[in-house]
Amino acid sequence: MKRKEFEKLAVEGIDALPEWVRKKMTNVAVLIEDAPSEGTLREEGTEEGETLLGLYRGVPLSERGSDYGVGGTLPDTITLFQIPLEEEGEGKPDKIREAVAITVWHEVAHHFGIDEDRVGELERQRFGGHSPRK
Repeated sequence: MKRKEFEKLAVEGIDALPEWVRKKMTNVAVLIEDAPSEGTLREEGTEEGETLLGLYRGVPLSERGSDYGVGGTLPDTITLFQIPLEEEGEGKPDKIREAVAITVWHEVAHHFGIDEDRVGELERQRFGGHSPRK
């Protein structure tokens, strides 16, 4: 899939979030990379044979104090990894779209301060047992 097509899927995934969620997302950049680096996989404790579909880095909303943003605060990032997401979607556009939307939702949940275990529980409830994980 060409990068421009994948970028459209990322925008669709964000647009699919409830409006109240989108309004509360502050100082967040969505990035797309081909795949996670070996260093990132190590940092995230990814096991052999596993990969990452997405990654949130930053200060979750639940941890931001009143002085957050004073001075030059870099944006939080949500990175979507295109190749693993295409593989998760078995190369089929509709399945890739679904994997991207679920991954966007997953990483935005981390932006709101929800930990990995709870995000997994919520995904199983919301997406009927499908939970793309590391």
